[in-house]
Amino acid sequence: MTLEALKIDNVTKSFSGTEIIRGLNLSVGKNERHAVIGPNGAGKSTCYNLITGRYEVTSGKIFLHGEDITNLSPYEVKRKGLSRSFQITNIFPKMSVFENVRCSLLWSMNYKYSFWHLLGSQKELNDRAEKIIVELNLAERKNTLAGVLSYAEQRALEIGITIAGGSEVILLDEPTAGMSVSETEYIVGLIRKVTEGKTLVVVEHDMGVVFDLADRISVLVYGEIIATGSPQEVKDNQAVQEAYLGAALEEEH
Repeated sequence: MTLEALKIDNVTKSFSGTEIIRGLNLSVGKNERHAVIGPNGAGKSTCYNLITGRYEVTSGKIFLHGEDITNLSPYEVKRKGLSRSFQITNIFPKMSVFENVRCSLLWSMNYKYSFWHLLGSQKELNDRAEKIIVELNLAERKNTLAGVLSYAEQRALEIGITIAGGSEVILLDEPTAGMSVSETEYIVGLIRKVTEGKTLVVVEHDMGVVFDLADRISVLVYGEIIATGSPQEVKDNQAVQEAYLGAALEEEH
């Protein structure tokens, strides 16, 4: 029996009486890499915002490792072991790469509200930040202000910030959007490396990335999952082809 890391059970979300998410059901196994695809306006970002507590669920339940996290605040969800990235890069541009990563480690390494600690003298904290920077292939950029990094490097840094706190479930939102082929290859390789042994849920429009990275794929259309399966099963699904996939693959060519 596959252990569930994340489960969405018959979730709905309405805005001003209009139902955007309509009886959504999704199950993601522990250590699985699961992609969510669908046309613009399908509800993918809304789904992420419901999982992470940015929006309140209208009805239904969300479970993380079997624990009900429905309508917890974002910081509570994070402390339960789930982290996310955003479509728009979310870093501290006037802090160095090292400072960005170190900040993301503070709570998980028990510094919390300890204002009396001088961070520069905390060897374990600084060593952990250094290790993550090496994993991100950003060691040579350690002291560079995050705001002057290339776009791909900023996305890599954000992924590092997302995984730094030790969360077991990682949600990435369009991590390769706007990238060249070489940048995409770099980010996909990075995602594989830093999410090893973790559960990954990724929203992505690049079908090459999706089919290369995901163990299973769910297709979200108009607030409902219309299919879930292996990459090949999803490719072969007639309903998916009619609703989304055919047009998406044509756009890439």
